Amino acid sequence: MPGVEMLTWPGDAIELSGVTHILSSIGPNAQGDPVLAQLRARLRLRLPILWVGYLSTTAVYGDRDGAWVDEAAGVAPTSERGSWRAMAEVQWQQIPDLPLHIFRLAGIYGPGRGPFAKLMAGKARRIVKPGQVFSRIHVDDIAQSLLASMDQPHPGGIYNLCDDEPAPPQDVLGYAAELLGMPVPAEVPFDEAGMTPMARSFYGENKRVRNNRIKDELGIELLYPSYREGLQAVLLAEDMKGFVPPAEPPAL
Repeated sequence: MPGVEMLTWPGDAIELSGVTHILSSIGPNAQGDPVLAQLRARLRLRLPILWVGYLSTTAVYGDRDGAWVDEAAGVAPTSERGSWRAMAEVQWQQIPDLPLHIFRLAGIYGPGRGPFAKLMAGKARRIVKPGQVFSRIHVDDIAQSLLASMDQPHPGGIYNLCDDEPAPPQDVLGYAAELLGMPVPAEVPFDEAGMTPMARSFYGENKRVRNNRIKDELGIELLYPSYREGLQAVLLAEDMKGFVPPAEPPAL
């Protein structure tokens, strides 16, 4: 994008001269945000920065036993990654007069970050934990929300970035298999799945995330309001080496 410079971390020196917008997407550690540790002193100088965005996660809400949460819900992380993100949010918020916007992202998917490759490789499993749902967000809807915020800054704003339809993971994988014209993988009970500790940790949080604020304040109309529209777009973008989606999307 013209006027945007991406910096890798660690390694690139961060120069703020002439910078008006900052978007930080680096994951935190036990001490918080490593980028902010380098930038904090310069940000306190009140440089002519018009907009700052920090990409956080809905994991800061912790486990809500399937209940709905919005931005007014208290932060109550139940995982290490959620706790680190909550700490990083506070660190950013403590900088005086910073035009800060926090974006709490649900599970991210998009081209190159979807279920199709695993399905084609025969490695996808439909792991079922009764009552479990996840909220998701397509990368294109993340991008349009960030741009809308830059156009309509609300310093201090916190936004959930997620689609309209929290859904069980087995439903999403089953729909992806049908789009490929493949058999839907058999269900595997969660307790028998033999998952890694990291993978199991994601199932330790169960909540439905609301996205009303991005619609009401930023005027967002989601490109992909559910995983169904999103997966159809991902399949077309990936082209899956000859796989062509059916003319009519399968119905669940």
